[in-house]
Amino acid sequence: MDRPDLSVTVRRAPTETVVSLTGEIDMSTVPRLAATVDEVLSEPPARVVLDMAGVTFCDSQGLGTLVVLSRKATMAQSYLVLVNVGAFLIRVLDITGLRGALMIQETA
Repeated sequence: MDRPDLSVTVRRAPTETVVSLTGEIDMSTVPRLAATVDEVLSEPPARVVLDMAGVTFCDSQGLGTLVVLSRKATMAQSYLVLVNVGAFLIRVLDITGLRGALMIQETA
């Protein structure tokens, strides 16, 4: 079975970096997401925005990775903000109790 991949694009601005995600965040794609955010945090902007508009799926490893990346951003004196989060992911975050561990905004 062919599974959708995760497309990651990075757009840097003076005060923030926007990482746009399209596809699935799962055990096979979290290393790419984590590596991208780690690289962005090597010279941390004030804010790292994960644009989740194109995310179609997120498994438990993806959820855990989002929390870890949020903590890494905080340690780098930056903020990780999720925008355009789909209703399915909001529901999963509510069910798992992780919504409060992440900064979520309606739009960038």
